[in-house]
Amino acid sequence: MELFPAMPLAEWAEAKETFHRFTQIVGKIRLSVSNRRNHWWHVPFHLTGRGLTTRPMGGLGEQPLFSIDFDLVRHRLVVDVLDGRSAEFSLIGRSVASFHERLFETLAGLGIRPEIWAVPFDLSDDTPFAEDTLHARYDPVLINRYWRILSQVAQLLDRFAADFSGKISPVHHFWHTFDIAVTRYTGRAAPVSPETDPVTREAYSWEVISSGFWFGDEERPWPAFYSYTAPEPEGLEREPLRPEQAEWIAARGSHLAVLRYDDVRAMGDPVAAVLEFLDSAYQAGARLTGLDVHALACPGASRTRMTRRPEHTRAPALQGGRALNECVPVRRSPLGERRNAHLARSHGRRLPVRRRTVPGRGLP
Repeated sequence: MELFPAMPLAEWAEAKETFHRFTQIVGKIRLSVSNRRNHWWHVPFHLTGRGLTTRPMGGLGEQPLFSIDFDLVRHRLVVDVLDGRSAEFSLIGRSVASFHERLFETLAGLGIRPEIWAVPFDLSDDTPFAEDTLHARYDPVLINRYWRILSQVAQLLDRFAADFSGKISPVHHFWHTFDIAVTRYTGRAAPVSPETDPVTREAYSWEVISSGFWFGDEERPWPAFYSYTAPEPEGLEREPLRPEQAEWIAARGSHLAVLRYDDVRAMGDPVAAVLEFLDSAYQAGARLTGLDVHALACPGASRTRMTRRPEHTRAPALQGGRALNECVPVRRSPLGERRNAHLARSHGRRLPVRRRTVPGRGLP
């Protein structure tokens, strides 16, 4: 199977707009009934061998325990319940309104009745999902290609994540803004203004260096890998990046390191090129924030499985006065502000939102 197939935004813009709204409907259900996690890690989707999943949710009295999956091989929406019941329907040929209606009918038939704020978030219109018959192009070929690219990028971000032994997010796909990301935490609390709303306060309560991939939008109509450091240290945009095609771009008062997807596709070793880019952007943020990259490293992690030394043999590495777990290679057999605004609305609050640096990212 082709690594990183072509995905120009213009080719699938209509299908993307339709499917993005499908995912927002399901994502809002996830937001409504899942258990809260730090930095809003409970909100995004995870990848499966056939598509996307909400992961299990509910099950503690309010709703039955259930999950919702997009099967992007068979192009069906699947709802599974802990008691063994299951229901599904086709995604092909549906408008947003039709998808919304059928999904909630399906859930109700299984005794699941979530409540969501049923309008799009930060898209080209705010037509309520139940009324949107305009967005009705679900293209199976293009949506399957989107998932295959997403799956490949997820594996690449997972490999990049393996070289870090500190606190790190899962690799997860944000349905709000259609990017995939992994976030490294430096272990230092970030300064928070008294005016900062509670949603942003939780999302960016710690200093981060985040890496990811987005498919492009009207503002930047090209897919790309990216990285940012938040809070952004002074002079970040002057730090060197690799490979030579990588660049810093201004983004709402801050800066993003960017390596365009089409440039990666033309390279002899695209995986190595992206890993080099992500590492160079991480090193840039680390240098300017004074992060001890050696204390937080997991050498060889992208090639070998990591485990921990037994407590009596573990030598603590100190960072900021706190011991960090050491990683040891063991031989084995052979991817801010908009999500914050959305969450505030989804929780029924109109909160002031501090502008973040991320292009179409909200929660880390």
